[in-house]
Amino acid sequence: MKIAFIGDIVGRPGRVMIKEHLKRLRREYGIDLVIANYENASHGFGLTLKNAQELLDSGIDVMTGGNHTWDKKDILPLLDSLPLLRPHNYPEGVPGSGCRILEVGGEKIAVLNIMGHYGMPYVDNAFRCARDTVAHLRNEGIDHIFLDFHAEASSEKRAMLMLLQGQVSGIIGTHTHVGSDDLQISQGTAYLTDIGLSGCRDNVIGMDPNVPLERFLTGMAGRFEVPEKCRKILQIAIMTLEEGKCTEAFKLKIFDDGRVIRTDAWIEE
Repeated sequence: MKIAFIGDIVGRPGRVMIKEHLKRLRREYGIDLVIANYENASHGFGLTLKNAQELLDSGIDVMTGGNHTWDKKDILPLLDSLPLLRPHNYPEGVPGSGCRILEVGGEKIAVLNIMGHYGMPYVDNAFRCARDTVAHLRNEGIDHIFLDFHAEASSEKRAMLMLLQGQVSGIIGTHTHVGSDDLQISQGTAYLTDIGLSGCRDNVIGMDPNVPLERFLTGMAGRFEVPEKCRKILQIAIMTLEEGKCTEAFKLKIFDDGRVIRTDAWIEE
């Protein structure tokens, strides 16, 4: 089974890059399942019905969320009607689910969405939730498990690898919008601290730089906006899974000027 993961899709520029490249990438690399994080997909904050359908029509199969999941109220009914997740460790009674089991080519795979703690809204313990959910899935006979860990702190993401390596097929971080260079396979678990955004690459985390700079210079807040025009990037990780383990993984950075940079995972036995 080959799966792919796309991190934080930031506004129209991210959606454009996915629409232009994803279906070709699926054919070229024989990808069976595409997972993507939607939480910044609509104007940089949350997800609308129109944009959800646009992304699904562009070749994404299931989408994960994060702290901006609730920014667009469209999301509430969509959590039941579309293949959309929100962090699984929100307290009991919150709409939606953070875990979905899919069948791909006759095999089952679980997609799990967990949110960290540092700088995030109040949620239940991320590590206990992940540990217990993974144990339940494995007891149900599901070997292929992929985790989108939506967290600010790199230490939390690294700790999640230490907790779950050898028990899940992949753990890839989202939220910071800044890609890290530590793609590896450890005890059969693909790991990347943060895959980085898909969207504008020539500003501040995919947003127009004026408001972030004003905040840093003066402390005055303002609303972040996704630029109408910018230089764009698509960042995607592709993983080969066999019997619950990742055997090969690489990341592609695809630029709107035609450049493509491939980074292969190193393997830790």
